[in-house]
Amino acid sequence: MAKEKLLNPSRQHSLLAKIFHWGFVVLFLYGILKQVDDISQLADLALLRFELLFAFVLIVLLAARFTYMTKTQTSSLPKETSALQKLLARLVHLAMYLALASIALSGILIGVLYWIGIKSGLFIALVVNVQELSVTECYWLIGLHVARSEEHTSELQSPCNLV
Repeated sequence: MAKEKLLNPSRQHSLLAKIFHWGFVVLFLYGILKQVDDISQLADLALLRFELLFAFVLIVLLAARFTYMTKTQTSSLPKETSALQKLLARLVHLAMYLALASIALSGILIGVLYWIGIKSGLFIALVVNVQELSVTECYWLIGLHVARSEEHTSELQSPCNLV
């Protein structure tokens, strides 16, 4: 298989798609690194406002990214990739969108509940658990996404495929 066929430029993502992709990597890492360790930290009104704003901006950007990617981009998987692998890749991407949205939406709900005085109890504990589960799901999905991406990159760069 010729190198040109494997690295078909029509399957490459646009600059904006790459900015969206790597921008979300940075946003996710930032969110994880600065996360609230204990819900009582939300007593700091400035932190509570920032957390709500960050989650809202994340939702807006996620919606913009999803819309842009689904309307303008196609899969960068090699043409020869099986239909099952393409379906699984699509499902992983959709699950990542849902998990990221769930993290932000549950964060907003936690912030609003705390702001209106519901600082403990079953409901807020449930929402916190949903958020923690969503973060864990994101870790697994991102790991799967990176592993498969690396596998496809290795396949494309294999000396057998470049001849």
